[in-house]
Amino acid sequence: MKLPMQTVAGALALPVSTIERWIRQGRIPIQRSGADVAFSHAALEKWAATHNLSFSLGGDQADDHIPETLGSLVSAMSRGKVYHRVAGEDAATALRSAVDCIDFLSEDIQDELFEKMMERERLASTGIGNGIAIPHTRDPLPRPPETPVITTCFLEKPVNFNAIDDQPVFVLFLLISPTVKHHLHLLSRLSYCIRDRAFVAFLSAHPDAVALYSRIAEFEKQLDDI
Repeated sequence: MKLPMQTVAGALALPVSTIERWIRQGRIPIQRSGADVAFSHAALEKWAATHNLSFSLGGDQADDHIPETLGSLVSAMSRGKVYHRVAGEDAATALRSAVDCIDFLSEDIQDELFEKMMERERLASTGIGNGIAIPHTRDPLPRPPETPVITTCFLEKPVNFNAIDDQPVFVLFLLISPTVKHHLHLLSRLSYCIRDRAFVAFLSAHPDAVALYSRIAEFEKQLDDI
């Protein structure tokens, strides 16, 4: 059984950008047909087991159709709120400060979330380039929120996040989802926004929540019109 990249990303609970980087680095088994890349289900299961990675190919993850009930990016970001001047000397302390901002989580859940996000960072940095990182867990929390949440944290000063482009990170989008499908839906929408250079420049000015939500809403309208 051959699998497309989006399905593999969902099964591993990783962003597509990480899968693409691993392909370039020769870290993940692939099948090539000219310029096209596919993945063998059996080979990936064996590879994931030897690398201590979870690999779950459920029916929901293989379904390319994502219903609107998964919610909008703006609504997830509104629930998570926007924070400025978040302290941190490095990736770990910045991430700890960011997790502590999520005030609807109890202290023990915050601790669990931090540990799971650090585990994910040790696997591969969520610093995607241009000063942006999207910390998340490999799997949903045992007691996740009923609806997805994205907490935006503008850091007091840029920190080294071992990002793909080696640039320091100045903003974190902490993504917490109840399911992998929610995660991929919102990650796809957020990725659409941050591919826009003008939007990255807008982020570098550390906008307030109202301005950020308004700009995100414009991108979502573009997506919905496609």
